[in-house]
Amino acid sequence: MKKMIINGGQKLSGEVTIGGAKNSTVALIPAAILADTPVKFDSVPDILDVHNLMLILSKMNVPSNFSHGELEIDPTQIKNVPLPGGAIRSLRASYYFMGALLGKFGKALVGFPGGDNIGPRPIDQHIKGFRALGAIVEERNDAVCIKTTPEGLHGARIFFDIVSVGATINVLLAAVRAKGTTIIENAAKEPEIVDLATFLNNMGAQIRGAGTDVIRIKGVPSLKATNTHTIIPDRIEAGTYLAFAAAAGQGVLVKNVITEHLEPFIAKLVEMGVYLEVNEDSIYVEGGRNLAPVTIKTAPFPGFATDLQQPITPLLMQAKGCSKIIDTLYPERVKHIPEMQRMGGKIVSKDGIISIKHSSELIGTTVEASEIRAGVALVGLALMAKGTTVINKADNILRGYERIVEKMAGLSIKIKIVDEIAVQE
Repeated sequence: MKKMIINGGQKLSGEVTIGGAKNSTVALIPAAILADTPVKFDSVPDILDVHNLMLILSKMNVPSNFSHGELEIDPTQIKNVPLPGGAIRSLRASYYFMGALLGKFGKALVGFPGGDNIGPRPIDQHIKGFRALGAIVEERNDAVCIKTTPEGLHGARIFFDIVSVGATINVLLAAVRAKGTTIIENAAKEPEIVDLATFLNNMGAQIRGAGTDVIRIKGVPSLKATNTHTIIPDRIEAGTYLAFAAAAGQGVLVKNVITEHLEPFIAKLVEMGVYLEVNEDSIYVEGGRNLAPVTIKTAPFPGFATDLQQPITPLLMQAKGCSKIIDTLYPERVKHIPEMQRMGGKIVSKDGIISIKHSSELIGTTVEASEIRAGVALVGLALMAKGTTVINKADNILRGYERIVEKMAGLSIKIKIVDEIAVQE
């Protein structure tokens, strides 16, 4: 594991360019195995999750090549092999191989996914969808075994009990090559789902309604890539840099942004009193002064993204008064709170409500990044604190934020990454 060392009091200034969306990429890579031709992606973020997915592909005899944001995948000689083990355990999004393998081969054996520990994220809606399509699903020895009858997968009408991004994507992947028409109701509407549907449609899929709560999929026998798919910008990365720029910035331009994807987040910054210039594909942040407290309630898209409730927390500590966060999706997403308290942050969680008060006496210390968003929130707090902050388990931050050290350097921020062994020596 790596450590991240940050000296407090640094101010962000300059420009930062947002990379491709992590949450799109981790669905698009499994989706690539549905193709009968090689596939090319552009604007792929260079993050650990991508390399883990490439490792899983290699186990299926699917070679891939990643260089300078371009990823080539050749699934033409794919083999359907069980996918339990290390890479699956470390990466929650690996469960998209369930839907992709089911759509490709009519069967799949995939280990239970790991990923960030932010509370229970059951896969019951995924299983409900697979069964509706005609699959037999069994859970055995920490793995999910999915297979079809000789008739194969067939179209079905599926109503999700809750809005689930993961289940929407997984059923979409399974249904795209099934016989007949599948209708997903109460579907998730996230931009990353639209990105996935665009990729599949460009290969010959027939998907309508992505981005709404009803998605219709007419199964096709074959998918063939004819062009390179450019991944949408990462709205969570964009929101993170916007929050940091507002909290500790002296003029920052955040480039390569789809502003429509960030409307609820931008609205909260404006409500706080942050000065923004919202352009067509970039946002300029002057920095925040005399900020007002706000109440944030996370919700499925187009609501305030749960992945941004932690990164905005350091900014909320600048506001005069008490802000509140209610995370309706993952109320157990509170691993950052005790770490922030150790730095002097006035933040508590009670009865599902996170309360954040103005925190002017922040002190650098040694803390731990338990997961991606909790970890990056500590980066923002470290910039505001006096002294030096050491963030252990920094690998969790690097999993989700491409070239964060280089991008921060472009904003006049120095961050040092060292191996824990080197520190001990």
